[in-house]
Amino acid sequence: MKTWRELRGFPFAIRLLLLNQLGVNTGFYLLVPYLATHLGEDLGMSAAVVGIVLGVRNLSQQGLFILGGSAADRLGARGVIIAGCGLRTVGFALFALGDGLPVLIAASVLSGLAGALFNPAVRAYLAREAGDRKAEAFALFNVFATTGALLGPLLGSALLLVDFRASALTAAGIFAVLTVAQALVLPARETPPAGGSVLGDWREVLGDRAFLAFSLAMTGMFTLENQLYLLLPDGARRATGWEGAAGVVFLTGTLANLALQLRITRALKDRGRRTVWIGCGLALMALAFLPPLLTAGEPAAEGTGGAALALLPVLAGALLLYLGLMVAQPFVMELIPAFGRPELTGTRFGIFYVTSGIAAALGNTLVGWAMDTGRSGAAWLPWACCAVLGLLSAAGVGWLHRLRAVPEHQPPRPVAAVGGDTGRQRDEVTT
Repeated sequence: MKTWRELRGFPFAIRLLLLNQLGVNTGFYLLVPYLATHLGEDLGMSAAVVGIVLGVRNLSQQGLFILGGSAADRLGARGVIIAGCGLRTVGFALFALGDGLPVLIAASVLSGLAGALFNPAVRAYLAREAGDRKAEAFALFNVFATTGALLGPLLGSALLLVDFRASALTAAGIFAVLTVAQALVLPARETPPAGGSVLGDWREVLGDRAFLAFSLAMTGMFTLENQLYLLLPDGARRATGWEGAAGVVFLTGTLANLALQLRITRALKDRGRRTVWIGCGLALMALAFLPPLLTAGEPAAEGTGGAALALLPVLAGALLLYLGLMVAQPFVMELIPAFGRPELTGTRFGIFYVTSGIAAALGNTLVGWAMDTGRSGAAWLPWACCAVLGLLSAAGVGWLHRLRAVPEHQPPRPVAAVGGDTGRQRDEVTT
């Protein structure tokens, strides 16, 4: 009930975008988790070809975020959101209708490009509409996104009882409805003139070393968040010997997010600097990997009671990881627009996701290597790697906090207008 009361306090455009994110994540997770199985088992493709199709989708999205962000700044976020939803409708429909590799590659490119368009555009629109309530808006955004990520796999697994095409067409239908809804009722907003060129925008954002340092410091957050779908489910299955244990971990974390996200953000937003809470959230995420580390490598439990006890350390880790995300993520999203001119909000979100996405991909490679290596007698290794990554990110944010390199609520003043030690400290990082 508190979530709905909070939702009613925001403008109509924000409420619509939150419902849009619920639909986006429902449609996405309804299809994508089952795509590799469809390609390998239903279509008989080799593991290498499956990797190509999935890799093309990821590359199309991660590599083109900067284009989506710039388009939102230059053309208006509303049109880019609509275009992104429309492209994903076509891409997911192609997954349902095409069996050949060229069609599947085209579907991957279109669905990845769609995400590259509407992800930074939605966040830019939300940041501009929310005003001084960005943290609460992004907290609600998390709640709706997490709900969609829970509903999508449940609906997808039911539709797979029919076949994969039913799942893909349903996902395409969800995005088609979202496209029409945004086109009909999402309010148009005048786009402030950015001035200069797109390349000039990129140079301006990429030249802000404080912003780039902040983006790199978020490597730990993105890498550890991905372990909700990789290391923690694997740990739950190994501890219990039960495939369904992964679903219990995800459900527990999701329910915690729905119950606590808004309470945590509202309790912290007026107490201390944002960077302090981001650092604390990252430290919590690092500590999340210690309970499973203590029991890693033990044989799978036997019996229902033994499985429940064996699952407790992994559940404790998942809850700590979600708590850390709930503390840090809304404030991270709130701070990104504050690094510079409001006219480049979309560009900053785009470059933030490209930078941190590349760094997180390297981090995930490290975690994957540690999981493979750990199976030969060092089961603690991947958990320790994740803990260290989280602590390094927390230390990076702490360093930026000491330098006062990260703005709080408003865009930073030009260096020439800032006096005293604070101005000199920020100048050391940004020029």
